[in-house]
Amino acid sequence: MSVFAFYLFAISAITGGLFTVISRQPVHSVLWLILAFISSAGLFVLLGAEFVAMLLVIVYVGAVAVLFLFVVMMLDVDFAELKAEMARYMPLALLIGLVILMQFVMAYGAWETAEGAAGHLAQPMPADRHNTEALGLIIYDQYFLLFQLAGLILLVAMIGAIVLTLRHRQDVKRQDIVAQMMRDPAKAMELKDVKPGQGL
Repeated sequence: MSVFAFYLFAISAITGGLFTVISRQPVHSVLWLILAFISSAGLFVLLGAEFVAMLLVIVYVGAVAVLFLFVVMMLDVDFAELKAEMARYMPLALLIGLVILMQFVMAYGAWETAEGAAGHLAQPMPADRHNTEALGLIIYDQYFLLFQLAGLILLVAMIGAIVLTLRHRQDVKRQDIVAQMMRDPAKAMELKDVKPGQGL
């Protein structure tokens, strides 16, 4: 049963990733991406990493993929024009993809398994320690500095993206807190004496 589940999740993950790239409709691409995420989470469950699987489902499927779906559905993007622009760079993209594929083949050809690696991979986890606890000890004990540096790099990247995309448009009315606090109610409001049966 575990072998059948592995092949089922593996084929679903590969199919979802493939159709994410080749789908013509962006909404369909996001839905195929969600399938790939869920299948990957199933593979993590088979490996015994339930915590990582739940993170994948909650964070990526529940937040990132749904955010992509809402953005794609709400933005009025001319995808025909985008595809026409992408077609111009297709030869360069194919060349880069071919170079990356050759690098993968060369790396796989020179791959050598270290002595005793199979024994470390097959070593079972102690019964008194859950995989979530082991993951926390690795991240927050052995590699604490690297983990914090990775978070700092992501923070700098997020701030840089916000700064690069921030545009101050002159035709947009913005809120001025100081002007609101310093306004004079006598000048801001005008009282009208409306008689019964008459309009303004």
